[in-house]
Amino acid sequence: MFPFKIALNTSTLFPFKLNVIQQIEIAAEAGYEGIELWMKDIEAYIASGGTVQDIKSALEKANIEFINAIAFFKWADVDIDTRKAAFEQAEKEMQLLESLGCKYIAAPPFGDVEETSLDEMASYFVHLVQIGRQVGVEPILEFWGKAKKLSTLDEARYVLDQSNVSNGKMLLDPFHMYVGGSDFTGLENLKGDQIGVFHINDCPSHPVKEELTDQDRVFPGEGDSPTSEIAKILNNIQYDGYLSLELFIEDFQGKTVAEVAKYGLNSVRNSYSVME
Repeated sequence: MFPFKIALNTSTLFPFKLNVIQQIEIAAEAGYEGIELWMKDIEAYIASGGTVQDIKSALEKANIEFINAIAFFKWADVDIDTRKAAFEQAEKEMQLLESLGCKYIAAPPFGDVEETSLDEMASYFVHLVQIGRQVGVEPILEFWGKAKKLSTLDEARYVLDQSNVSNGKMLLDPFHMYVGGSDFTGLENLKGDQIGVFHINDCPSHPVKEELTDQDRVFPGEGDSPTSEIAKILNNIQYDGYLSLELFIEDFQGKTVAEVAKYGLNSVRNSYSVME
């Protein structure tokens, strides 16, 4: 049984240097139901002469859902002026994303956050969500395993709880859980509707955890992550949203982009199926 939907985070395709239209087409041809695009790729396409309508038309033609955008604005930075600029950047980006039908935007601990308290983060997240909901794009809270603050599932849950945002959501990732020291069983304490998107990848046994980088991620089922256990927990807490393949592999050893996309889809389906 496979109770989830599968999306492709286009970081997986970065080695092929595709524009957003090509990324959308490849994801759809491989059979993905959803896609996560990066703001930098959207902006680069528009800067080179493409239009918002071009992207919107490509999404509609492909019949693929634009589930989330990967963006980097310093919403939790310790500096007030930096945060102000970040909220302005976020609003501008969310307005563009709303016109493309994007559902979520990622809100990771980007910037100088070490001296920002979790309670302060909670209040800043409230402000970010207020902006997003006025625009029509929902910010989802992301933690990074190697961040100076907001590096664990527990910290993210605390921020979300303290923010008291109604129906607030998180973006979760096994890689960040592993390198940040989060216990995977902590997922059991969540409700399925607290997860906006669940990134999919696997962690190799080498190098050691402290030395792992994003580029070391491997396809699900090819590392040491307890994929079947995670899948079972997600199903038990009634998460039925997107599992989105997010890799940063720099060399696919001669595989074509179509082969990589299809292989990734199958690896997600095979490793995250749930035994009935």
